[in-house]
Formats: sequence, C-alpha cells, structure tokens
Amino acid sequence: MGTFPDKVRIVEVGPRDGLQNEKGEVPTAVKLELIERLADAGLRAIEATAFVSPKWIPQMADHTEVLERIRRKPGVSYPVLTPNLKGYEAAKAAGATEVAVFGAASESFSKKNINCSIAESLERFRPVVDAAIAADIKVRGYISCVAGCPYEGNVKPQMVAEVARALFDMGCYEISLGDTIGVGTPGKIRAMIEACATRVPADKLAGHYHDTYGQALANIYASMELGVATFDSSVSGLGGCPYAKGASGNVATEDVVYLLEGLGIETGIDLDKVVDAGLWISAFLKRDTGSKTARAIAAKRAP
Repeated sequence: MGTFPDKVRIVEVGPRDGLQNEKGEVPTAVKLELIERLADAGLRAIEATAFVSPKWIPQMADHTEVLERIRRKPGVSYPVLTPNLKGYEAAKAAGATEVAVFGAASESFSKKNINCSIAESLERFRPVVDAAIAADIKVRGYISCVAGCPYEGNVKPQMVAEVARALFDMGCYEISLGDTIGVGTPGKIRAMIEACATRVPADKLAGHYHDTYGQALANIYASMELGVATFDSSVSGLGGCPYAKGASGNVATEDVVYLLEGLGIETGIDLDKVVDAGLWISAFLKRDTGSKTARAIAAKRAP
C-alpha cells in the first residue's frame, strides 16, 4: 500500500472529450452549467473546449463563447485543446490560461487523425508551445494510442516514450498517455509507463484510459503503483460514440473517485456532487449514466 501516491489529481475531460462526439448539438448554456457543476464538486482541472475547426468537430464550434463565459473559480484551471497556431491564437484571445496539444504514438493514427506523420505533428506543435510559454500559458501534451492502434494493432512502449520525451523537451509540463481505444491491460500499461519513465519523470506523466474492455480502473491502479498521480476521466463516462462499434467512453470520474476514496487517497472531490452532475448531463442527453458508481448511488437514493 505504501507505493501509492497520497494525493491524486483528476483532470475532468467530460465537457470536451466527452461531448465532442455527441450527434445532437449541446447548447452553450448546458456546457457552461456542466463545467460549473464540476467545479462546484471540487474538480480543479476541467477541460473546457477545443479550438478546432467547426468543420471537423461541429460540437466545439462555440469554443470562444464557452471559454469567455465560464465563471472561473479560484484555483481551478480550464485547459483547452489547441492543435495548431491558429487555434492557439484564438484560445489566447478568449482568455486561455492553459492549452493542450495532441500527438499520437502510431504513424497510421497520426496520418488519419491529424493528416501528418508523428515527426510532422511534433514540428507543428513546436510554435504553439513556444508561443504559449512566452505568454506564460501552461501547455499539456497528449499522446493517443499508447497501448494500441485501430490500424496498426500493438504500439511499442519505446515509441510512446520517444513521443513523450519530445513533448516534454518542447516544454509541456505534463504528458497525458491516452489509451484511445481502451485495449490496455495492467501489464501492457505498466510496460508502457516504465518505458516513458526512463525518458520523462513519472510525476510528469498522466493516465488517460478509455474503458472499452472494462480495464480502465485496473490500469489506473497499476499506474499509481509506478508513481503516476494524475488521471483524466469524464463525468458519467461520457465520450467515444455510444453507437460506434465497441468504442466505449472514457473512464467515469465517479468510478475513479470511488476507487481512490476506497484506497484512502485524497482527491478533494465531493463524490455526491459529481454523481449529481453526471446524472444531470445524462438526463439532458437522454441516456443512462455510464458510471457504475453513479448507478449504485442513484439506486440507494431512490425512495
């Protein structure tokens, strides 16, 4: 037990990663209320939106309005995704204090997702990171497909470590390791983190695990044993298209908080309030919550 961190930071990605694949338009006011409810529940990092072309992700077309209208709580950061310089400039103008860039550990995924090779994507991020750091804006780096790729299958841990090192050297304060298709198991995730930790300090790594095969909580547990103390999660398990073949969403924030509380690890998050936020957004989206913890707590509350 002594190997676990005393405290874990959760980065809530529901308002961005969770909502971006929703088919029906989610009104700006609903996004803002979700962000506010999550901040009230004690979440200290809430990914608010993505400054990407509405042509590619229509759901994020209101990015400027969302970022400008957030009622910012002291001590809470509201990072936004900025894949290129144009997105970064727009985010900065809207008041961003933290941005994120998105790379991949798989060449095929990089080409299909952002239309360029891994090396080209890193070169594309460099001016974004340089500009942000010069403006005193923090930059987080994401890596997709760290445990497997829909086109290539297995991804070598060494490949992930190289991309992580490049982003870290560029100036990203933290590298979020994304198991985009959720194929990772604790053994695979452990090998990947061990490889990354030889190139980037473990306390600068974060886990972003999708729950496609129900392995996300086990992967978080394995990551904590190796010193990782930051994890991305999504309220109600939002994210991934519920209708896409086998593409399950992010791990649910409620389930992660329940796990951590059970281990005596501090999160600063009020579980009941996160459950309320998740049930509220699920009701708006006309679907059941994707969180087992929320379902159990809601059943206990029922008269």
